[in-house]
Amino acid sequence: MGVKVAKFGGSSLADAHQFKKVREILFSDPTRCMVVPSAPGKRSYTDVKITDMLYACARLAASGENLDEQIQQIKERYEEIARELEVDFSFDEPFETIRKNIQLGIGEAYAASRGEYLNGMLLAAYLGWTFIDASEVIFFQEDGRLDAEKTQKILSERLKGLSNAVIPGFYGSDATGAIRTFSRGGSDITGALVARAVNADVYENWTDVSGCMMADPRIVRNPEVIRSVTYRELRELSYMGASVLHEDALFPVRIAGIPTNIRNTNNPDEPGTFICYEAEDDESKYPITGIAGHKDFAIISVEKTMMNSELGFGRRVLQALEEQGISFEHMPSGIDTMSVVVHENSLVGKKEKLVARIHELCQPDSVEIHSGLALIATVGRGMVRSKGISACLFNALAKAGINVRLIDQGSSELNIIVGVDNLDFENAVRAIYRAFVVKEKLW
Repeated sequence: MGVKVAKFGGSSLADAHQFKKVREILFSDPTRCMVVPSAPGKRSYTDVKITDMLYACARLAASGENLDEQIQQIKERYEEIARELEVDFSFDEPFETIRKNIQLGIGEAYAASRGEYLNGMLLAAYLGWTFIDASEVIFFQEDGRLDAEKTQKILSERLKGLSNAVIPGFYGSDATGAIRTFSRGGSDITGALVARAVNADVYENWTDVSGCMMADPRIVRNPEVIRSVTYRELRELSYMGASVLHEDALFPVRIAGIPTNIRNTNNPDEPGTFICYEAEDDESKYPITGIAGHKDFAIISVEKTMMNSELGFGRRVLQALEEQGISFEHMPSGIDTMSVVVHENSLVGKKEKLVARIHELCQPDSVEIHSGLALIATVGRGMVRSKGISACLFNALAKAGINVRLIDQGSSELNIIVGVDNLDFENAVRAIYRAFVVKEKLW
C-alpha cells in the first residue's frame, strides 16, 4: 500500500466544521497516514489568526505587560473547537506552561509555534493518531537554516513503523533545544520534509483553493486551474510572482522525486494541481502553463561603441552592481548595448553611486536608468514544440495597444519574458491570457 502525506493549512483547520472536513478527507483514503497541520486560521474576514494572536502575546511580554487576557482568548478558541468535536482534551496544563514561558521571554519563535503545537495535539486526539512534537524531529543549525541531513535521519527513524501520525508544521528546534521556526511557508516545508522522510508516493497540500491558477485571479476573472505542472515551470512562475508554494517547500520532495498535489479542503472532489518532476507535453490542452509577473523594475542601459570586442565589459558592469549590493534579474544585450534589469527598490539611495561606478569601470558612451517597468513571464513546457507562440503573444500585445520595452527568452524555451510599462501590466496579462486560453482558440 502506498503512502500519502497530507498537509492542511490554517483555513482548513480554522474551526470545528473544518476539522470535520479534514477527518473525512483523511479517513476516505487509508494511504493518507501522515498529516501536518497548521495553526487555526481566520474563521471570517474580520477574524484574527491564532499565530498573530501568539505574536501579540510575545510583544506584550517583551514590553512587560500582562498577557493573561490574550492567552485566555486563544485558549477559548481551542476549547470551542474541542467542545464542538466532542473531544475530551484539557488545555489547562499546556496553556499554563505556554503562558509562563512567554511571560519569561523565552522567545517569539516559541510563542508563534504554539499554534501548530496545540492544533497538532488536538487533531491527534480527534483522529486517534500518534502525536509527534516537531521539535523532536525537525532541526535547525545555529544560523537558523534547516539541518536537512539530521532532520531526514531522525524524522525517518521516528516515523518508521507508525501506521498514523500527526506532526505539526512551521517549527523545530536547534542544538540547544530552543524552538526555531521557518521564515515563510513553514507548514508547507514541514509537510515536504515528512513526505521525503517516509518516501511518500504523493505529498498532498490541502488549502482553500482548487490548485494553482493559470493567471492571477485579481487580474483575470476566473482563470483556469493548472492541472499539471513540472517543478521547473512552477519555479519560473513562483519567481515571477505567482502565489504558489515556497521554493523551500518544494525542494525536499523535488529531489526525492515525489509529486505534490495541491487540493481544496472545501472541494475535495476537485483533482487540483499535480506538480511533478517530469510531465508529458500532451497533458495540457494549452501550449502555455501559466502567466505571472511583477511591477516596479528598472532597466539600466549601458551603451558603448564596439562593446562586443571589449573583454570583461559585462563583468565590470556587474561588478558595479555587486559593489552596491544590487542583484540583477535579467540581462538582455545587443552589440553596442547592455541592459540590466533590477528591482526599483534596490536602487533607492544608490543610483548616483552606481552610475558613477559604471562610468569609472567601463568608460561607456552613456548610462541611463529607466524606471516603471513590469515583467511578465509566459511559461510552458509545451511552448518549445508549438509553432507561432511568440507571434501569438506579440500580436496579442499589439492588438491591446501595449508597447513592449524588453524581450528575454532562455534557450530552453520554457518561458518568454516581456517588459511593459507598469500602467500596462494588468492589460498585458489579460491580453496574453485571452490569446492562449480562450475556449475558441485551437492549438
